[in-house]
Amino acid sequence: MEKCLTLEFEDSTYSSWKVGVAIPTYNEKANLQLLVERLLKVFQCNKIVGRIVIVDDNSTDGTGQLADSLAQKYADISVIHRAGKLGLGSAYKEAFQFLLKDPEVKVIMEMDGDLSHEPEYIPSLLGKIEEGFDVAIGSRYVKGGAICREWAPLRRLISKSANFLTSLFTGLDVKDATSGFRVYEAHILKTIDLSRIRTNDYAFQIDMLYQCRKIGCEIAETPIIFQERKHGKSKLGSRAILEFAKTLESSFAQRINLILQNAGQFASIW
Repeated sequence: MEKCLTLEFEDSTYSSWKVGVAIPTYNEKANLQLLVERLLKVFQCNKIVGRIVIVDDNSTDGTGQLADSLAQKYADISVIHRAGKLGLGSAYKEAFQFLLKDPEVKVIMEMDGDLSHEPEYIPSLLGKIEEGFDVAIGSRYVKGGAICREWAPLRRLISKSANFLTSLFTGLDVKDATSGFRVYEAHILKTIDLSRIRTNDYAFQIDMLYQCRKIGCEIAETPIIFQERKHGKSKLGSRAILEFAKTLESSFAQRINLILQNAGQFASIW
């Protein structure tokens, strides 16, 4: 598969932004160093001022120690160590809260630590924010997006089904609502009460988009080629799927309640 190229924009507004990147890890030692090296190259080529935060959930393969050595080598990398596997969603929230303490950070990205999200797409995502969108998603399901052939048929089915059900039950007009490769304007994350979002995995990604849409955010999607992880095993399990179903049920109930409230207000006028 042809590898995406680093993009360069000479007069981009985002070259003056500070971009925070949140990367949760658990047993990603074999992937982390290459990911960081590629991220730093993208920052350098595109004149991006970047800040990387790695949140490690007490990996058993030495990922945390590798992250510490990278932080010692590069001043723009920080590491948050946690006592155990506390969940993807909570890892992202900790990274967001850490980055939001830096007033110079204008946009915050999230991406997987397994190289399934290629850093070379970052300028395309930032370009959507530059166009005026509040949230930009690296999407597998818009024109030009795709999934690598190595991805198992069952995972394709789960992903497609999850996005279909999300659209059906939440009304989100987003084709890849479960994508974990995305960027938010920092002020949006400050507006959302992150402490009330307790979901993880697929569910966290959907919950965040639902909360963004509730406050009127404009959401864009830009195509990516989603790669199979380079090393290690997928962490998707039945627990994540069950939580996803519960999140859809809750979002659907909130959506119906909002429709009924609006209908009641309209009826009272007449």
